[in-house]
Amino acid sequence: MLTYIRQARKAGPTLIRSTALDPVPPQIGHDIGPAAYAGSQLAGGVAPPERAYAGLSVPVGQPPPAGEMAPQDHEIADAIAQGSGWMIELLARLVDKDTTLGREEAGQAVIRDALSELGLEPVDVPMDAAALRAHPAASPFDWEVADKRNVVATWSPASGFGGLSLILNGHIDVVSPEPCSRWVRDPFTAHVEGEWLYGRGAADMKCGLAAILGAVRGLRVLGLSPRAPVHIQSVVEEECTGNGAVQTVLAGYAADAAIIAEPFGAAITTSQVGVLWFDVVVQGPPGHAAESGTMVSAIESSLALIQALRTVEAELNASPPPPYDRYEHPISLNVGQIHAGDWNSTVPGECVTGYRIAMYPGTPVADIRERVERAVADAVAAQPGAFATPPEVRYRGFAAEGYQIPADHLLVQSLSSTYARHFGAPPALVATTGTTDARVLGVAGGTPTVCFGPYAEGAHGVGERVYLPSVIQTAQVMGLFIKDWCGVT
Repeated sequence: MLTYIRQARKAGPTLIRSTALDPVPPQIGHDIGPAAYAGSQLAGGVAPPERAYAGLSVPVGQPPPAGEMAPQDHEIADAIAQGSGWMIELLARLVDKDTTLGREEAGQAVIRDALSELGLEPVDVPMDAAALRAHPAASPFDWEVADKRNVVATWSPASGFGGLSLILNGHIDVVSPEPCSRWVRDPFTAHVEGEWLYGRGAADMKCGLAAILGAVRGLRVLGLSPRAPVHIQSVVEEECTGNGAVQTVLAGYAADAAIIAEPFGAAITTSQVGVLWFDVVVQGPPGHAAESGTMVSAIESSLALIQALRTVEAELNASPPPPYDRYEHPISLNVGQIHAGDWNSTVPGECVTGYRIAMYPGTPVADIRERVERAVADAVAAQPGAFATPPEVRYRGFAAEGYQIPADHLLVQSLSSTYARHFGAPPALVATTGTTDARVLGVAGGTPTVCFGPYAEGAHGVGERVYLPSVIQTAQVMGLFIKDWCGVT
């Protein structure tokens, strides 16, 4: 159910440009202060910051010429804007579904219905555990995936081929909204306040899925058809493995280019870090708290390992390569989970600490694993009395290398040109310290990939929200890009 706190303005035939998607000033090498990934903090107020986007701008040479909107361009933009209510209602239905890990199917059902409404045939691409574990691009996992489905629809040319094919990709899964007590309202009930829609997944990244489908809807309303296949994908597990996207690659989906509608605002993401998840398991003999002075606590031993792993983080940030040398702290070690003990009067016998660490594009996952394992081993050697048994490093979840695409690649230049034609100036090109499925489609799938999507704030946080005018504008740019890249008849 979509709850309106204050009725948002209805979009007319054309939209006023929002500050969220105002173009970046065109000065060569212009520096814009970085926002956290997908705007992880709420800026407050009723409008987003001017020229706002997530990531740090990459210096580029002469941007492509803006060009002018042709009559058909205006028709496409207007048709998509006329469908703004449809997009917002779709986004609300998606946000209303809890699609955390293992619960993605409820959201995929909404996607199937929307695709069918557009006259497209949704195809399920089920997760295949054996095939995934055998694929070098897949990340390790220890949970059940048999009932998970990716959803893909291919919009094929109505008559004749002649353009370049395209993948439009988004992920249906979201992270946990905990602590739910911090939310003002139910995180899985979409609500609109002013021109913002709130709820878990509103930003990351159900807004992008709504924009993709809104773009397709606008073109189809005009009776247009692409001259090359357009594959529309809603995948699972982007937030933990990327294996949903891997499964689509295994199913044979590829194209001349891909756009992932991640919420980076007025920017095209051309570079992203890799990510490694790992657990460190510390064990010791459990016992009565009365004897804790003579025993080794698994929890206290784990604290020493956290500090040891901080040295790895510091080493990786000491001399970052371009474009990450422009970030103050590009590589982050996050201590995301600690599971230990079950009784205040018992010395805990096990402590499992879950970590996430990033790596630069071009760094093999094996190199980071070796650094992690060496740091743990060195900490034990330095304090042998602090550990009853040697800690164990286990891997599950992300084992994802970084990815980047040159600023002068045809995809980047073409999408920049489409954007500039619509807005009068080019978007920023950014490097992000987060990861996306771009690495899967780009490396494993052989499909050049960028991210481009709405402006959002609070991703993974409390009060996550998306600026609704930017959802419509993202759809307009995507609709125009389908015309430019694929051709339409």
